[in-house]
Amino acid sequence: MTDLTNARVRFTIMVNRLTSQFILMLFRPLFTLNSFFMFVGKQVAWIALALMVIVILLGVFFRYVLNDPLSWPDEAARFCMLWMTALVAPSAFRSGGFVAIDTLPRVLPGRISALLNISILLISTVVLYYGMHIGWKHTMGFGGNFESSSLKVPLSLIGLETFKMKLRYMYGSLLVATFLLFLVSIELILKSVFSLFNPTKAIENTESSKWWGRD
Repeated sequence: MTDLTNARVRFTIMVNRLTSQFILMLFRPLFTLNSFFMFVGKQVAWIALALMVIVILLGVFFRYVLNDPLSWPDEAARFCMLWMTALVAPSAFRSGGFVAIDTLPRVLPGRISALLNISILLISTVVLYYGMHIGWKHTMGFGGNFESSSLKVPLSLIGLETFKMKLRYMYGSLLVATFLLFLVSIELILKSVFSLFNPTKAIENTESSKWWGRD
């Protein structure tokens, strides 16, 4: 009986070890990829935020100081805001920055709480996958061919013809946001599954020493 119990314990330990190694094999490259995307996204989001502020102030100046309102600042600011949100939302999701009611997971036992967290993340992943489909349809479909009402690309400054910006460049923010959130959701699922098999051990991010992995 003791030998059978020992064999079961050894088998359980072996399964946990192999499962953990497999999860780490999937997690590490995804962690590195997401860290790179988050780093680039934050830098571009800062630029979008600065441009949004400049455009809004420019619109206010022309409207209330020069009494000659421009037609494009509102739409340009909205364009910058959409892309800024799309690029920083994955970082907020990854770091737990979204508003959440976590009373139930806190009072539940460790394994049950981890299973609940994994279930919620799986539902989120399905929703984000559907969101990617919607984003792709709007960006690459018929609606993306419509032109902005006032936002133009001033290529006349370099001797080319000026054209109105197509709405697909705005809808693309939804596609990018849902894609990056989808990748982060998979990373969080792998992290939660690892903690389920290793409740006392944090997942090892060997790639976190890279410059784009630092928060």
